[in-house]
Amino acid sequence: MDTGVGAGVDGDGDVLAAVTVAERPKPLHDPDPYSTPPYGEPGPWAPAPPVQHPAAPVLSPPPGAVPEPSLADAPPPVPPAAGPVGSAMPPVPGVPAGPPSPPPGAAVPDPTAGAGTPAHSATAAAGEPSAFPPPDPWRRYDPWAASAAAAPLQHTGALPRTPKQRRRRAVRALVGGSLLIALVSGGIGGAMGAYLERNGGVGTIELPQAGKEPAERAPDSVAGIAARALPGVVTLHVSGSDAAGTGTGFVLDGNGHILTNNHVVEPAGSGGEITVTFNSGDTAEATVVGRDSGYDLAVVKVSGVRGLTPMPLGNSENVHVGDPVVAIGAPFDLAGTVTSGIISAKERPITAGGEESDGSDVSYVDALQTDAPINPGNSGGPLLDAQGRVIGINSAIRSADSGGPDADGGQAGSIGLGFAIPINQGKRVAEELINTGKATHPVIGITLDMNYTGDGARVGTKSGDGGPPVTAGGPGAEAGLEPGDVITEVDGRRVHSGEELIVKTRAHRPGDRLELTLERAGKETKVSLVLGSSGGD
Repeated sequence: MDTGVGAGVDGDGDVLAAVTVAERPKPLHDPDPYSTPPYGEPGPWAPAPPVQHPAAPVLSPPPGAVPEPSLADAPPPVPPAAGPVGSAMPPVPGVPAGPPSPPPGAAVPDPTAGAGTPAHSATAAAGEPSAFPPPDPWRRYDPWAASAAAAPLQHTGALPRTPKQRRRRAVRALVGGSLLIALVSGGIGGAMGAYLERNGGVGTIELPQAGKEPAERAPDSVAGIAARALPGVVTLHVSGSDAAGTGTGFVLDGNGHILTNNHVVEPAGSGGEITVTFNSGDTAEATVVGRDSGYDLAVVKVSGVRGLTPMPLGNSENVHVGDPVVAIGAPFDLAGTVTSGIISAKERPITAGGEESDGSDVSYVDALQTDAPINPGNSGGPLLDAQGRVIGINSAIRSADSGGPDADGGQAGSIGLGFAIPINQGKRVAEELINTGKATHPVIGITLDMNYTGDGARVGTKSGDGGPPVTAGGPGAEAGLEPGDVITEVDGRRVHSGEELIVKTRAHRPGDRLELTLERAGKETKVSLVLGSSGGD
């Protein structure tokens, strides 16, 4: 039978096996046309030596041990096929030549066998198949050879982790993961919060607002004072044949008496109408009980009204500069307007009115000055202290377009200069108007020279009606005053004009004693007198 395999004899008589071209092993890749090392001819560089990895020696099984099926069934390495005699495969350039092929029938030597190989391994190589792959401690690299069997796993030398270490490692991993999640969540939440804050959130916008608070306020606060005082403050609407106006007043008692300014009710005259509007909104008609232009005070009365709230009266002598005050009125007919400020000055001499040619409508007031805003319509309203007691009656203001203090019946606005009649003087005048319909004025019994421009108040040389300037039998005559005397002080307080002397005098009651300092013929003299009384208008 022709097997396609021929044999030949070389010169030494050895038989060489010939292998057909079809059975010759085929290279794993195409020949390199560029002869690149290590597969072609040697080039200008030398190939690196193969990397050697020593492996742990393979232990031989004990005698009688049955090899594992996976190893027993593995086919033994296939030796290279022998070619015909004299036609052996030429060596591949760049690849080290292997050991010579053994003669036919000879045992194939184990290339990995070395010193220390068990005896049964040599016996297996002689004719019995081996159950264990021969180890290769140097792992020589051969690109043409089949891949070697995988080496057994090797120990790194590190001790295995204990359960406690594994638990600790798991805890650290859990904590680290939690921190990472928290960090990422915080960053995302902060970014979203900043976006919502800049863009007003999502959906409808709801603005923040304070919750409901108790309605009660401290008794000495402005709100507490106003809450107690407003029921006793009224608004007056006055109309007459020639004029009309609006003012303020406050209740004096349960009988319906209301105190206000004379210039508020003056437009009504003798046939006009006065309508009183209470804080509750109720209205009632009022009549004039009495009025006095010199003090700029008047009392009106309402009838048939119940449940009135009288205002408590304070003492203007107890007031000090800087004390807090509250003013209530109806500026420009805005009823129930509350303003606040302080006492700016005391005993400020002011005059208001003077529209009449004879000066009968001029009022002289030793006023309390306040910076609480007072405007037209506040006239006759109360000026209250921190306890809610009346210490003054708002009467006049100093406006930017006026030359002096005027009754606030005009349309000028407040610039922080308001004046109020002290309640001590208002109480005395109100009592006289209620009881008698008229008010009395304290007098010295002299006629003053109102054209005198020097410092002080000078006694005139003649009276306005042609009589003597010092009334015979009057307080001044009894004290020894003479025409031409210049009065410079009253009770030790300096006076600079005739108006100031009148104001200081009317701040007292008839029967009060005054100490006067005067100059006569270049000499200073002091006199004492008791004030007389005159009926008011």
